[in-house]
Amino acid sequence: MDVWTLTALNTAKRDRRGAVLVSDLAAGTSRLITEDQVPTGDLGQEIEVRLLSGKSGMVEIDGRSLFLNVHLPPPKIVVIGAVHISQALAPMAALAGFAVTIIDPRTAFATPERFAGIDLHADWPDDVFASMPLDRYSAMVAVTHDPKIDDPGLIAALNAGCFYVGALGSRKTHAKRIERLSAAGLNGEAIAGIRAPIGLDIGAATPAEIAVAILAEIIQSLRRRSLVSASIPQEANA
Repeated sequence: MDVWTLTALNTAKRDRRGAVLVSDLAAGTSRLITEDQVPTGDLGQEIEVRLLSGKSGMVEIDGRSLFLNVHLPPPKIVVIGAVHISQALAPMAALAGFAVTIIDPRTAFATPERFAGIDLHADWPDDVFASMPLDRYSAMVAVTHDPKIDDPGLIAALNAGCFYVGALGSRKTHAKRIERLSAAGLNGEAIAGIRAPIGLDIGAATPAEIAVAILAEIIQSLRRRSLVSASIPQEANA
Protein backbone atom coordinates (compact mmCIF):
# COMPACT_ATOMS: atom_id res chain seq x y z
CA MET A 1 0.00 0.00 0.00
CA ASP A 2 1.50 3.35 -1.04
CA VAL A 3 1.67 6.32 1.31
CA TRP A 4 -1.17 8.17 -0.42
CA THR A 5 -3.54 5.23 -0.11
CA LEU A 6 -2.54 4.70 3.51
CA THR A 7 -3.18 8.37 4.24
CA ALA A 8 -6.61 8.18 2.58
CA LEU A 9 -7.45 5.05 4.57
CA ASN A 10 -6.41 6.66 7.85
CA THR A 11 -8.51 9.70 6.97
CA ALA A 12 -11.55 7.50 6.31
CA LYS A 13 -11.03 5.75 9.67
CA ARG A 14 -10.68 9.09 11.45
CA ASP A 15 -13.88 10.36 9.84
CA ARG A 16 -15.67 7.04 10.52
CA ARG A 17 -16.40 6.37 6.85
CA GLY A 18 -16.50 2.91 5.35
CA ALA A 19 -13.91 2.15 2.66
CA VAL A 20 -12.84 -0.72 0.42
CA LEU A 21 -9.29 -1.27 -0.80
CA VAL A 22 -9.58 -2.76 -4.29
CA SER A 23 -6.45 -4.66 -5.33
CA ASP A 24 -5.88 -6.04 -8.85
CA LEU A 25 -3.74 -9.10 -8.11
CA ALA A 26 -2.43 -9.53 -11.65
CA ALA A 27 -1.56 -5.89 -12.21
CA GLY A 28 -0.27 -5.32 -8.69
CA THR A 29 -2.27 -2.10 -8.37
CA SER A 30 -4.77 -0.94 -5.79
CA ARG A 31 -7.05 1.97 -5.02
CA LEU A 32 -9.18 2.98 -2.09
CA ILE A 33 -12.90 3.58 -2.60
CA THR A 34 -14.79 5.23 0.25
CA GLU A 35 -18.51 4.73 0.78
CA ASP A 36 -19.30 8.14 -0.71
CA GLN A 37 -17.29 7.35 -3.88
CA VAL A 38 -18.76 4.01 -4.94
CA PRO A 39 -18.66 3.73 -8.75
CA THR A 40 -21.45 2.44 -10.95
CA GLY A 41 -21.29 -0.94 -12.69
CA ASP A 42 -20.43 -4.43 -11.47
CA LEU A 43 -17.57 -3.24 -9.28
CA GLY A 44 -19.77 -0.70 -7.54
CA GLN A 45 -22.47 -3.29 -6.89
CA GLU A 46 -19.92 -5.68 -5.38
CA ILE A 47 -18.46 -2.91 -3.21
CA GLU A 48 -21.91 -2.00 -1.92
CA VAL A 49 -22.53 -5.63 -0.94
CA ARG A 50 -19.20 -5.72 0.88
CA LEU A 51 -19.83 -2.43 2.68
CA LEU A 52 -23.12 -3.78 3.99
CA SER A 53 -21.80 -7.20 5.01
CA GLY A 54 -18.38 -6.04 6.22
CA LYS A 55 -16.80 -9.11 4.59
CA SER A 56 -13.60 -8.94 2.52
CA GLY A 57 -12.94 -11.39 -0.30
CA MET A 58 -12.04 -12.19 -3.89
CA VAL A 59 -14.22 -11.31 -6.87
CA GLU A 60 -13.92 -11.77 -10.64
CA ILE A 61 -14.97 -8.70 -12.62
CA ASP A 62 -14.38 -8.24 -16.35
CA GLY A 63 -11.80 -11.02 -16.35
CA ARG A 64 -9.81 -9.50 -13.50
CA SER A 65 -9.20 -11.06 -10.10
CA LEU A 66 -9.78 -8.39 -7.47
CA PHE A 67 -9.41 -8.60 -3.74
CA LEU A 68 -11.78 -6.30 -1.86
CA ASN A 69 -10.50 -5.48 1.62
CA VAL A 70 -13.29 -3.87 3.62
CA HIS A 71 -12.63 -1.31 6.34
CA LEU A 72 -15.68 -0.28 8.39
CA PRO A 73 -15.86 1.91 11.48
CA PRO A 74 -16.74 -0.11 14.58
CA PRO A 75 -20.52 0.29 15.00
CA LYS A 76 -21.72 1.55 18.34
CA ILE A 77 -24.96 1.45 20.27
CA VAL A 78 -25.86 4.35 22.54
CA VAL A 79 -28.55 3.51 25.08
CA ILE A 80 -30.44 6.28 26.84
CA GLY A 81 -31.58 4.73 30.09
CA ALA A 82 -29.80 2.52 32.63
CA VAL A 83 -32.77 0.17 33.01
CA HIS A 84 -33.27 -3.60 33.12
CA ILE A 85 -33.49 -3.80 29.32
CA SER A 86 -30.14 -2.02 29.08
CA GLN A 87 -28.55 -4.47 31.51
CA ALA A 88 -29.52 -7.34 29.22
CA LEU A 89 -28.80 -5.49 25.96
CA ALA A 90 -25.29 -4.29 26.81
CA PRO A 91 -23.53 -7.70 27.08
CA MET A 92 -25.48 -9.11 24.12
CA ALA A 93 -24.49 -6.16 21.95
CA ALA A 94 -20.86 -6.42 23.01
CA LEU A 95 -20.82 -10.10 22.01
CA ALA A 96 -22.23 -9.09 18.61
CA GLY A 97 -19.32 -6.69 18.08
CA PHE A 98 -20.89 -3.37 19.04
CA ALA A 99 -19.31 -0.78 21.29
CA VAL A 100 -21.94 0.08 23.91
CA THR A 101 -22.49 3.33 25.79
CA ILE A 102 -25.13 3.77 28.48
CA ILE A 103 -26.33 7.29 29.35
CA ASP A 104 -28.64 8.16 32.24
CA PRO A 105 -28.50 11.21 34.51
CA ARG A 106 -30.29 9.27 37.24
CA THR A 107 -27.37 8.23 39.41
CA ALA A 108 -29.45 5.65 41.28
CA PHE A 109 -29.72 3.70 38.00
CA ALA A 110 -26.42 4.51 36.30
CA THR A 111 -24.08 2.69 38.67
CA PRO A 112 -20.90 0.74 37.86
CA GLU A 113 -22.26 -2.19 39.86
CA ARG A 114 -25.18 -2.57 37.45
CA PHE A 115 -23.09 -2.01 34.30
CA ALA A 116 -19.67 -3.48 35.01
CA GLY A 117 -17.23 -3.01 32.14
CA ILE A 118 -19.63 -0.83 30.13
CA ASP A 119 -18.98 2.77 29.03
CA LEU A 120 -21.37 4.44 31.47
CA HIS A 121 -22.25 8.13 31.76
CA ALA A 122 -24.37 9.41 34.64
CA ASP A 123 -25.01 12.64 32.74
CA TRP A 124 -27.61 14.26 30.54
CA PRO A 125 -27.45 13.14 26.89
CA ASP A 126 -26.68 16.62 25.53
CA ASP A 127 -23.68 16.90 27.84
CA VAL A 128 -22.33 13.53 26.69
CA PHE A 129 -22.82 14.24 22.97
CA ALA A 130 -20.83 17.45 23.27
CA SER A 131 -17.69 15.31 23.49
CA MET A 132 -18.97 12.10 21.90
CA PRO A 133 -20.74 12.95 18.63
CA LEU A 134 -23.03 10.47 16.91
CA ASP A 135 -22.68 9.40 13.28
CA ARG A 136 -23.97 7.06 10.55
CA TYR A 137 -22.42 4.07 12.31
CA SER A 138 -24.25 4.77 15.56
CA ALA A 139 -27.49 3.25 16.81
CA MET A 140 -29.67 5.06 19.33
CA VAL A 141 -31.88 3.22 21.83
CA ALA A 142 -34.10 5.32 24.11
CA VAL A 143 -35.71 3.35 26.93
CA THR A 144 -36.25 5.62 29.95
CA HIS A 145 -39.92 6.51 29.27
CA ASP A 146 -38.96 10.03 30.40
CA PRO A 147 -39.18 12.61 27.58
CA LYS A 148 -36.76 14.93 29.35
CA ILE A 149 -34.08 12.25 29.02
CA ASP A 150 -35.11 10.35 25.88
CA ASP A 151 -36.00 13.23 23.55
CA PRO A 152 -32.57 14.94 23.49
CA GLY A 153 -30.99 11.62 22.52
CA LEU A 154 -33.55 11.00 19.78
CA ILE A 155 -33.12 14.50 18.38
CA ALA A 156 -29.34 14.18 18.35
CA ALA A 157 -29.55 10.76 16.66
CA LEU A 158 -31.94 11.92 13.94
CA ASN A 159 -29.84 15.00 13.22
CA ALA A 160 -26.68 12.85 13.02
CA GLY A 161 -28.21 10.35 10.58
CA CYS A 162 -27.76 7.33 12.86
CA PHE A 163 -28.42 4.05 11.06
CA TYR A 164 -30.90 3.05 13.75
CA VAL A 165 -33.09 5.06 16.11
CA GLY A 166 -35.53 3.24 18.38
CA ALA A 167 -37.66 4.25 21.33
CA LEU A 168 -39.56 2.25 23.93
CA GLY A 169 -43.26 2.90 24.38
CA SER A 170 -46.73 2.17 23.06
CA ARG A 171 -48.21 3.69 19.90
CA LYS A 172 -50.07 6.18 22.08
CA THR A 173 -46.81 7.15 23.79
CA HIS A 174 -45.13 7.49 20.41
CA ALA A 175 -47.91 9.72 19.09
CA LYS A 176 -47.19 12.16 21.92
CA ARG A 177 -43.47 11.81 21.14
CA ILE A 178 -44.11 12.79 17.53
CA GLU A 179 -45.91 15.93 18.70
CA ARG A 180 -42.98 16.91 20.92
CA LEU A 181 -40.33 16.28 18.27
CA SER A 182 -42.34 18.16 15.66
CA ALA A 183 -42.60 21.10 18.06
CA ALA A 184 -38.82 20.88 18.49
CA GLY A 185 -38.39 21.48 14.76
CA LEU A 186 -37.84 17.99 13.33
CA ASN A 187 -39.59 17.22 10.07
CA GLY A 188 -42.01 14.35 9.59
CA GLU A 189 -39.66 12.34 7.38
CA ALA A 190 -36.95 12.32 10.04
CA ILE A 191 -39.37 11.44 12.82
CA ALA A 192 -40.80 8.59 10.74
CA GLY A 193 -37.38 6.94 10.96
CA ILE A 194 -37.85 6.17 14.66
CA ARG A 195 -38.58 2.50 15.34
CA ALA A 196 -41.45 2.55 17.80
CA PRO A 197 -42.55 0.31 19.35
CA ILE A 198 -38.89 -0.65 19.53
CA GLY A 199 -37.51 -4.02 18.42
CA LEU A 200 -38.61 -6.74 16.02
CA ASP A 201 -42.07 -8.10 16.72
CA ILE A 202 -41.19 -11.47 18.24
CA GLY A 203 -43.69 -11.32 21.09
CA ALA A 204 -40.99 -10.29 23.57
CA ALA A 205 -42.24 -9.96 27.15
CA THR A 206 -39.28 -9.93 29.57
CA PRO A 207 -36.48 -7.34 29.62
CA ALA A 208 -34.06 -9.91 28.19
CA GLU A 209 -36.44 -10.83 25.38
CA ILE A 210 -37.02 -7.17 24.57
CA ALA A 211 -33.24 -6.72 24.45
CA VAL A 212 -32.98 -9.59 21.96
CA ALA A 213 -35.68 -7.98 19.80
CA ILE A 214 -33.89 -4.62 19.90
CA LEU A 215 -30.49 -6.07 19.05
CA ALA A 216 -31.96 -8.10 16.18
CA GLU A 217 -33.57 -4.97 14.74
CA ILE A 218 -30.30 -3.03 15.09
CA ILE A 219 -28.36 -5.73 13.23
CA GLN A 220 -31.02 -5.84 10.53
CA SER A 221 -30.80 -2.05 10.14
CA LEU A 222 -27.00 -2.12 9.99
CA ARG A 223 -26.92 -4.75 7.25
CA ARG A 224 -29.71 -3.11 5.24
CA ARG A 225 -28.78 0.53 5.74
CA SER A 226 -28.69 3.02 2.89
CA LEU A 227 -25.24 3.81 1.55
CA VAL A 228 -24.13 7.29 0.59
CA SER A 229 -23.02 6.96 -3.01
CA ALA A 230 -21.89 9.63 -5.41
CA SER A 231 -22.51 7.29 -8.38
CA ILE A 232 -19.04 7.84 -9.76
CA PRO A 233 -18.45 6.26 -13.21
CA GLN A 234 -16.45 3.04 -13.02
CA GLU A 235 -12.82 3.32 -14.04
CA ALA A 236 -11.20 0.86 -16.38
CA ASN A 237 -8.55 -0.24 -13.89
CA ALA A 238 -8.46 -0.76 -10.17
